[in-house]
Amino acid sequence: MEEAHRALLTGITGFVGSHLAVRLLKEGWDLHAIVRPSSQLEVLPEALRQVVRFHVHGAETDLMKILEKSRPHVVFHLASLFLSQHKYEDIDAMMDSNVTFGAKLLDAMARHGVRNLVYAGTSWQHYQNAPYSPVNLYAASKQAFEAILQYYRETAGMHAFVLKLFDTYGPGDRRKKLFALLDKIAETGEALSMSPGEQDVDFVHVEDAAGAFALAARYLLEERFDLCGAYAVSSGQAISLRELVARYEKVRGKKLRIRWGERPYREREVMEPWRGGRLLPGWERKHRNLM
Repeated sequence: MEEAHRALLTGITGFVGSHLAVRLLKEGWDLHAIVRPSSQLEVLPEALRQVVRFHVHGAETDLMKILEKSRPHVVFHLASLFLSQHKYEDIDAMMDSNVTFGAKLLDAMARHGVRNLVYAGTSWQHYQNAPYSPVNLYAASKQAFEAILQYYRETAGMHAFVLKLFDTYGPGDRRKKLFALLDKIAETGEALSMSPGEQDVDFVHVEDAAGAFALAARYLLEERFDLCGAYAVSSGQAISLRELVARYEKVRGKKLRIRWGERPYREREVMEPWRGGRLLPGWERKHRNLM
């Protein structure tokens, strides 16, 4: 019997990471995951917890040992610390999560002959459609990792896909983001203060996002290294925040108490989603309509 392909994931307890793990399991992958001692594994489906081999990254288990044990064919690096706006005291944790950890992961991969990587970037690396202009420090830290990745491409022969995510939605979302807020006020009748709502947004269903990561890994296994590079995981459609809320209200059959304009736009608010990226060849979205 042919040996199953082995995947090593970071960020498996995250929204996209957990859906990717389920997708890979269905495709027959042997799954390994790097987790922290504080990771909440109970958020994962029981069927997933029973088969994933978890490697706790901490003082006693470093990344070199984890790569030696797992020997993956492909590494999926989705773990990151996201903060839309940071404080001075957040910087150490953000750099450790988004830059230092990733650099150590790349080095451990190189030293163990693991050459295939699929990495989650962000569309926020392209403020106002620039080739590179970070919306915030989080986006700058993602770009910093890509700069380090280039070194390992050139010196260790690393093959990598960088998939730049937009907003995602779908089942099992525990993040306190837009749809969770709308669900809450739809149930409670509370009012929600929001910006004027004229910014356009681009939402991709989480199952489609997971499909892009799985497809990129398939290309790596097939040695389609000519396709390596950066891609946008975008719906290709943008609607205003006001229109999105209106669609939500129509689906729920309930008018929400939105207080438009009570909050200012954030510094460097993304008014128009990035439109300069190419889509991964062969990627097909099953969820084309947002509500």
